[in-house]
Amino acid sequence: MKFRFYAVKLSLAMIVIFIAQTFIPSFTNLFVLNQLSWFQPWRFLTAIFLHGNIIHLIFNLFALLLFGTILEKFISGKRFLLVFFITGILANLISINFYNSSLGASGAIFGILGALVILRPFMVVFAFGIPMPLFIAGIIWATADLLGAYGFFTGNPIDNTGNIAHLSGMFFGILFGILYRKLLVRKRKINVSLDEDQIRNWERTWMKS
Repeated sequence: MKFRFYAVKLSLAMIVIFIAQTFIPSFTNLFVLNQLSWFQPWRFLTAIFLHGNIIHLIFNLFALLLFGTILEKFISGKRFLLVFFITGILANLISINFYNSSLGASGAIFGILGALVILRPFMVVFAFGIPMPLFIAGIIWATADLLGAYGFFTGNPIDNTGNIAHLSGMFFGILFGILYRKLLVRKRKINVSLDEDQIRNWERTWMKS
């Protein structure tokens, strides 16, 4: 199975598009997700590659390069692209019903995270400066977005984060993870049993006082 660096290529495309956003007037308005998307459906796709500012871009690039590369190596390039584009588009189809406009790859990136939570739940990641299994980090991220969505629905939004897009992307990513997990188990490429020794090794490594 040849590794094709799709996460890197997608990241480069986002950088080029961000440069176009910066220097071409009205470029963003042509491709952002808004109510025109029902009549200009390409926006459900193109909005994934847009970003509001350089910080937004950097955070998304970091997550895409890290988690996207891991997922691509685990399930193959073509399957990774399916997860990225389908979860990103579906997240946009849901979020357009709640936000006047939105942009960014966060829905697709949370789709990648959702798939990895199912496929590699015990992979150790640094979240909030603490090493923890990915499934715990996923629970924390999802909880934070649920609180953000609650604030949105109660009229007290915390910030402009698209929490609903994040949650939608993660939900569809989890579905992809379940699908691919069954496929990989059938091909005997992963073991779904919980190894008690593995859990104890993690505790000894990361939970030292």
